[in-house]
Parts: sequence; C-alpha cells; structure tokens
Amino acid sequence: MTYTITSRCVGTKDESCVTVCPVDCIHDAGEQMMIDPVECIDCGACVPICPVDAIFTEDEVPAEEVDAIGAARSFFRSDGSS
Repeated sequence: MTYTITSRCVGTKDESCVTVCPVDCIHDAGEQMMIDPVECIDCGACVPICPVDAIFTEDEVPAEEVDAIGAARSFFRSDGSS
C-alpha cells in the first residue's frame, strides 16, 4: 500500500520526509510535497518524521483528504517527475 501526502503539508513543506526516503519518491509539487505512487516502496520511513502528520497509507487517508490520492497519481502521470 503506497503512502500519500495530504493537504496538511500545504504551507509547511518541511522536506524532512525527502531526506529519509530511501528511493527518492517524494517530490516538490508546488504547494506541497507528493509521493510518487509508482516509486514508493511502502517503507513508511517518511511517516514519523513528518512534523504535520500529513502522510498516510492510501487506506488510512482521512475521508476529507481522499482527493490527495488521485492528485498524486495525476501529478506524476502528467508532469514527468517520475
């Protein structure tokens, strides 16, 4: 199950998650960081380091944040970052 960064990251973009990711799947998407769902190896290293608790497995994303899953998929499909 891949991880997703929710809107809690907007305005924070601490980037500590980037430094702990062993596969470099977390990218700057403008307003917030996003995890490439194809590159993510589901290690969870980014979860405890996030200062705003914005990172969840897809099946644990809060209901009000489920759009974040599709947003990450769309971003990496269209932008060529992956």
